[in-house]
Amino acid sequence: MGTPDFAVATLRELVEGGYEVAGVVTSPDKPVGRHGSALQPSAVKLYALEKGLPVLQPEKLRDESFLVELRALQADIQVVVAFRMLPEIVWNMPRFGTFNLHASLLPKYRGAAPINWAIMNGEKETGVTTFFLTNEIDTGRIILQRKLAITDTDDAGIVHNALMIIGAELVTETVDLVLKKDGVLATIPQEALYAQSGILSPAPKIFTETCRVDWQQSVTKVYNFIRGLSPYPTAWTEIINPSGVTTTMKIFASEKISETHDLSYGAIRTDGKNYLNVAAVDGFIRILSLQIAGKKRITVKELLNGTKIDEHWKMK
Repeated sequence: MGTPDFAVATLRELVEGGYEVAGVVTSPDKPVGRHGSALQPSAVKLYALEKGLPVLQPEKLRDESFLVELRALQADIQVVVAFRMLPEIVWNMPRFGTFNLHASLLPKYRGAAPINWAIMNGEKETGVTTFFLTNEIDTGRIILQRKLAITDTDDAGIVHNALMIIGAELVTETVDLVLKKDGVLATIPQEALYAQSGILSPAPKIFTETCRVDWQQSVTKVYNFIRGLSPYPTAWTEIINPSGVTTTMKIFASEKISETHDLSYGAIRTDGKNYLNVAAVDGFIRILSLQIAGKKRITVKELLNGTKIDEHWKMK
């Protein structure tokens, strides 16, 4: 059960590993195009059809017609990767239960955006977790975990791709363990891990307003914020010219510059050719890659080559 590219890696690992995949459950095709006249299948559906696997696309997971189809697959285990929250009638159906792959070291970063929040919070380590589903999201008993170091230059895209690979491997390892133990295996309650660390960072869904840069923070916080949202959904700010015209700018990549100053937050320092620095609390953020609203992604040199930006401009 899954929808995006992150879930395809796991499905591919199972198929190529010789496991008998009884069927695939994914989201309904999404309307795309100017008038929503075309339908776009999920990445998981495209791969499943390529491999000749049965595909179910329920609108509602409690519909009796879907439940009948799901029971008919007679799955021993259900594997969930980047899908929807399941009702008990679904996750409790297989004889060996249903487990989920989550892109964090649970119980930390429960929620919809664990990769983004871990980087935005400056974590040095994250990972993947498999756990049995229960009624509350991301709270079930842990089966296995695998760790991944986060470097200071990693962005969300880099970490996403790394976790996608090790997550797929962890799923097959989990399936093997569940089958070997006939579904009865030692698991770890998340409460035990929380009691040890005392830290439970949330990872809620990210909205457009969540992605706005706050320049009244330290350079490190702004830098982590930008890379934690890159390449998607992307941090954004507003650049204001001397006439007061405001334009939205997405920021994909940046560098930290530790340098004391007495400038206002969001003030710009540039040579008009090669660099564009923005003042934060304790230094500057040097913007490297960006996108002006309605245009394509470019480097800061390309921006300065086409737009005369000086120190009378500012970020907000």
